Amino acid sequence: MPKMKTHKGTAKRFTFTGSGKLVSAMGQRGHFRRRKSTRLLQSLDKMQGVHKSTEDRVLRGLPYRKKHAR
Repeated sequence: MPKMKTHKGTAKRFTFTGSGKLVSAMGQRGHFRRRKSTRLLQSLDKMQGVHKSTEDRVLRGLPYRKKHAR
């Protein structure tokens, strides 16, 4: 049976924390940054946990997640 391929777009957008939670970076950072407040941009820098309803879809694109998760 051939190897399963990792969806590279998913691999670039999502990571695992040390405890195994799935997190992603927040959006709204790339466009019109000058008119957004500094405090808002600082809060958008943080990683955000993935919602449970979306997690199954994301994990389908990462077939070898257990191998790379800590």
